[in-house]
Amino acid sequence: MNITDVRIRFVKKDDSKLKAVASVTLDDCFVVHDIKVIEGADGPFIAMPSRKTNDGEFKDIAHPLNSETREALRGAILAAYEQEQAKAD
Repeated sequence: MNITDVRIRFVKKDDSKLKAVASVTLDDCFVVHDIKVIEGADGPFIAMPSRKTNDGEFKDIAHPLNSETREALRGAILAAYEQEQAKAD
């Protein structure tokens, strides 16, 4: 699997921990939208797209199956986020 494109859209809410939303293209043929970039206590992290169930829990709609893939996604998304943030400043 190759991450062929990462697009970042900033969220303009000053009081929100949600900072941006990413779309990731895999192998130029599959896109995952709505990956959230959230500001945590130890810096930004990503949250995969999810939806709320009837019992109030959130379940991921799409997610990596292993830690290697999760780390590749996290690294690519946060690098793109930092690049876009530097352009905006």
